[in-house]
Amino acid sequence: MKHSASVLLVLLVVALAFGGFVGCSKDESPASPSGQQELLMSAANPVFQKAMAIQDKNTAKLMADPDVIGTATTIGDDGKPAIMVLVLTEKAKLGVPTKLDDVNTVVVLTDRVVAMKTAAVSHTAKQTPPIQLGTSGGWRYDLANGYCCGGTLGSLINVGSQKRILSNYHVFEADIVSGGNGRVATTGDYIIQPGLIDVSCNAANAQNVATLVKTSSLPGSNVDCSSATIITGMVNTTGAILEVGTLSATTIAASVGQLVKKSGRTTGLTRSKVSGLNATISVTYENECAGGTAFTKTFTGQILVTNTRSKFLAGGDSGSLMVQDVTTNPKAVGLLFAGSTSIAVANPINSVLSFLGATMVGI
Repeated sequence: MKHSASVLLVLLVVALAFGGFVGCSKDESPASPSGQQELLMSAANPVFQKAMAIQDKNTAKLMADPDVIGTATTIGDDGKPAIMVLVLTEKAKLGVPTKLDDVNTVVVLTDRVVAMKTAAVSHTAKQTPPIQLGTSGGWRYDLANGYCCGGTLGSLINVGSQKRILSNYHVFEADIVSGGNGRVATTGDYIIQPGLIDVSCNAANAQNVATLVKTSSLPGSNVDCSSATIITGMVNTTGAILEVGTLSATTIAASVGQLVKKSGRTTGLTRSKVSGLNATISVTYENECAGGTAFTKTFTGQILVTNTRSKFLAGGDSGSLMVQDVTTNPKAVGLLFAGSTSIAVANPINSVLSFLGATMVGI
């Protein structure tokens, strides 16, 4: 979720918009499930795969109703795979059958899912280089139509011999029209820390930490990602993330019930759990900061995470890396990019790395 602010009223807007999200917000979670339970709840399980196939078969019919915005495969109260259906209205909720083929449905009433651009440790302060990630940042010129925008510099990746900052397409390069600011995002443009949203919309108050490598993942691909080559001396080359530390160089697939955490610009270090896999979800994008709808993208195969009252992910947290909730060298699970006040959405990390031809920087 990208966040924007009025140029003239930026301090007031920030204070009002984020009054409920300041500091380190954490969701309490039970002990981690066993490996056997994780297998039962993962896409590697044949029973789960059967439910996913039934979900996929019925998704188009369900989403023909404009108030049905997505589906996923989850675990029901009986401990068996179930099909989650995300709806915007009570009327749509009543229209969802209790079973699809022989699989139970779980209907979730939510608000519309949007791209989320916008504590003990400040995730918005200007850091002394080399900076850690999980911090406020974005495209240096992300200011148009009387607003400025920003998101999160998520993590560090290797692409060939280059070390790059990983974030979202809509944080780094979503400006695709020469409109309110007279320019479009271009390879070589500076990526700054903090983002414009946290420096009164004045890039002179931020620092250049990387240069954009435009890859245009959207609208054509199934991931919302972008990367920027680090400027020597400006970014911690271990890939350390605020309040998370260094990562594992290997990744892990998501499973329902899996405990996860993330470090982001707005809500800091937060914890939650995976609630659905194989999600099909529609997300609306702007063509520049506060520039109106550019396109609506329907993603498939996504990860859903519990986001009660936006405690896990809020505006400005887009680009955050979602990792295992373990103390030392966690493995990456997904790249967070969108959400509502009840769910967060992440691209599976291996899909992101494959698109970029990248690997994680870690131990």
